Amino acid sequence: MLVSAFDFLAALGTLMQMKAPPSAPDSTGHFGRFGGMFVPETLMAPLNELSDEYERARGDGEFQRELDGLLSDYCGRPTPLYHAERWSKLMGGAKVYLKREDLLHTGAHKINNAIGQALLARRLGKRRIIAETGAGQHGVATATVCARFGLDCTVYMGKVDMERQAPNVRRMELLGARVVPVTAGQATLKEAVSEAMRDWTASVETTHYIIGSALGSHPFPMMVRDFHKVIGVEAREQVLRQEGRLPSLLVACVGGGSNAIGLFHPFLEDSDVRMVGVEAGGDGITPKRHAARFQGGKLGVLQGTKTWLLADDDGQIDLTHSVSAGLDYAAVGPEHAFLQELGRVEYTYATDSAALTAFQQLSQIEGIIPALESAHAVAYVAEVAPKLPTEDIIIVNLSGRGDKDMDQACRLLQE
Repeated sequence: MLVSAFDFLAALGTLMQMKAPPSAPDSTGHFGRFGGMFVPETLMAPLNELSDEYERARGDGEFQRELDGLLSDYCGRPTPLYHAERWSKLMGGAKVYLKREDLLHTGAHKINNAIGQALLARRLGKRRIIAETGAGQHGVATATVCARFGLDCTVYMGKVDMERQAPNVRRMELLGARVVPVTAGQATLKEAVSEAMRDWTASVETTHYIIGSALGSHPFPMMVRDFHKVIGVEAREQVLRQEGRLPSLLVACVGGGSNAIGLFHPFLEDSDVRMVGVEAGGDGITPKRHAARFQGGKLGVLQGTKTWLLADDDGQIDLTHSVSAGLDYAAVGPEHAFLQELGRVEYTYATDSAALTAFQQLSQIEGIIPALESAHAVAYVAEVAPKLPTEDIIIVNLSGRGDKDMDQACRLLQE
């Protein structure tokens, strides 16, 4: 049920006086007016079961020790905080650091969450795992942890995304996953999520759905955020050790928003730390040719959650576009919508052409090939770093590496 305008403004005023936004959603899964549980009745029981089990797990020292051990010994944490010295000097202005999530096992931050949810599935006695994927990195991470724990794995992926991320399709299949092409609609991430939810609705007794971003019904946005908070916790400790102070600016790309909320969350109480999320500007902010939800989007409900999304005047979900399959989605995670409304985090966008330029620039200057998703954040840093004082420090989350994007990016750069 929607709150009245008076109640909402009163609650917003109270929140604005707080030192930082609340660290968790309320008991109904809402971040302010965003979030919640908008699912068929069939899914209420498994979602409540998952929420209860997660609460038990997060207070279980043995669960945390096993998770920490796997993150370290299997995934490769902590990831470095790397001073991009040559890039910083060429740009002038602020000193830029890269949080190297691209160096994790499977090549992206996605495995932080996949490992955590696989452990939860085991606690729940679920032996079959399903997932959706856009860029393929979450699918690869899910297939990887399923191989590690001996779980059956099915990944839903839009046919368009399968074609532009073919290397990751081959990786998933090699790892033993069944990759199901989705041909409905745009045949991209939104349709893959819909198919995964249909599967889960029909198989809840034996199946756990590992959602890949800070999206969907409660408890997924909170849970995915918590599994990715390690990014920001590490970055905070590392920059204090290396620089003796906190950064001036944090930057991350935002599709659903898992890598960004993982970086941002441990810094929310640090009022001097500015945070910017970079969405997919596509061909520019014209209808159906971008995926920047805060540029002309509206409040609505999509695939389990109330959040900011792209829709037409009749409430029908708009077509989206991005050179990056992982950012090509019509909705943003509800906690990001909440933080944007509070003014704690700023959101902007980078176009396809800017992301491709940044993809090439970082590769040639630092010898680091970023994922096209991460290249959106890199593009924003390339724009703002030269304008900032030399004493400023920027941390940009390099959420994944660009191996998966080589064929597509090189073709587009040649064109």
